[in-house]
Amino acid sequence: MSSPLIEVRNLKKYFDLGKGRLLKAVDGISVSIAQGETLGVVGESGCGKSTAGRTILRLYEPTDGTVHFNGTNIYSLTGSKLKALRRDMQMIFQDPYASLNPRMTVTDIIGEALDIHHLANGRGERKRRVEELLDLVGLNADHATRYPHEFSGGQRQRIGIARALAVNPKFIICDEPISALDVSIQAQVVNLLQDLQRKMGLTYLFIAHDLSMVKHISDRVAVMYLGKIVEIAPSEELYAHPIHPYTKALLSAIPIPDPDVQEGRERVVLSGDLPSPVNPPSGCRFRTRCPLSSDICAKEEPPLRETREGHSSACHFA
Repeated sequence: MSSPLIEVRNLKKYFDLGKGRLLKAVDGISVSIAQGETLGVVGESGCGKSTAGRTILRLYEPTDGTVHFNGTNIYSLTGSKLKALRRDMQMIFQDPYASLNPRMTVTDIIGEALDIHHLANGRGERKRRVEELLDLVGLNADHATRYPHEFSGGQRQRIGIARALAVNPKFIICDEPISALDVSIQAQVVNLLQDLQRKMGLTYLFIAHDLSMVKHISDRVAVMYLGKIVEIAPSEELYAHPIHPYTKALLSAIPIPDPDVQEGRERVVLSGDLPSPVNPPSGCRFRTRCPLSSDICAKEEPPLRETREGHSSACHFA
């Protein structure tokens, strides 16, 4: 695997709620993503996955920390340099019903990026490039003159993918790109993303709830809980040998299509609800729901440390 394309160091994103209260959506995550790699990010709703993705892309300004893209700190860029960076880093949004402008045709939705970055000389080249992108994502030229409401959810998401690809990016954040789609369509979209990665050498940060799909598409997987990464490992290793109690609980919820195996599995059921990111627990944030919790968990926050080669976990009992 080549040198890191993306290096995230101690990234934090807090939202000011007023009256001295801060919502700590992302609270000190560090991760590297190699060129051509897919890093999956999983965790419960509200754990900070999407906020982390948007802050890495600088759609949100960070509270603290750095993100380096090809060695350049993206938070130090302004003006034309920041605009140039936008070509290299793109996003596929979660909801294809909300992320496409209903007043614009497909040609204008995809062509807008070409216009902003001056990537097409004249209307003829713009039209040809839009049709090439539609073909790349499995749609045809006839779709170019239609509006978003004329498409199914899967087709809309393909348009969103084509829009992201229009500027020839190197890195794409996929923010739950299949969660709003029918199950029958999800595999098609994931297979499309994998095909595009092979053809174009893309690097992905793939945010999702579906643990089985994340295993299928990801080279490595990071597990987030309440703004922190609690475990990160190669995909096969994480699913075969989870270390953190939270990861074990998540993986035990994946149904197995074999009644005999499913019946013999031990289901890890967590007590309580996800604590508020406005007032997270002291020490280990998972301790209020953890079956292994002890006094040290309340006093000291466990560092994310390597316990096996390439496999890191943030647990005092790892």
